[in-house]
Amino acid sequence: MNKWIRLFIRFFLGIAMVGALVFIPAGTIQFWHGWLFLTVLTIPMAASGVMLMINAPEVLTKRLDTKENEPIQRRIILSIGIIFCAAFICAGLDFRFSWSRIPLWVVLTASAVYLMGYGVYVEVIRENAWISRTVKVESEQRVVDKGLYGLVRHPMYTAVMVMFPMCGLILGSWIAFLLLLGIIPLMILRIQAEEETLKKSLDGYAAYTAKVRYRLIPGLW
Repeated sequence: MNKWIRLFIRFFLGIAMVGALVFIPAGTIQFWHGWLFLTVLTIPMAASGVMLMINAPEVLTKRLDTKENEPIQRRIILSIGIIFCAAFICAGLDFRFSWSRIPLWVVLTASAVYLMGYGVYVEVIRENAWISRTVKVESEQRVVDKGLYGLVRHPMYTAVMVMFPMCGLILGSWIAFLLLLGIIPLMILRIQAEEETLKKSLDGYAAYTAKVRYRLIPGLW
């Protein structure tokens, strides 16, 4: 199957699955937080996907590969997926049974923070042609140490660790927000395991870790 057709199918199936996980537990499609979340999720994702398709199709092809080779990384990704599913379901139930009361300004602020985080995410993809969704080292890969990579070693993880908890607030659920905070320690484990792989397999990465000390947040970690 043509890779672009496969991309579109995966995109729409993913959105449909998220929608089902949110709206079925809510028991109604009149769940405006759910529609806001789908809008904030799909528009930047679709726009960045089209830009990559036009300007950097090879990067987009790498993003289609989601099969992890390392057992620990497979377990981490599975755990993150379970947390997301649980958070979406709880957000729908939260709306149905009115468990949470999140002010509108918090929901809108979370939406803005999510979009800013996605902007950082796109910039990371622009800066690093070797970036993929799996932990691996390619034969001609080199260390990227400019731009955001000159500030922290894993700027993409910085972006997503800000974005993911915001999903719970956009959905209007404190329960979903707290569940999604559970992704942060899993991402830290992923980073630690990934760095071991990069130090062993990517020339110059050990020197890069000495040059750029912080993984996620300058001055903190």
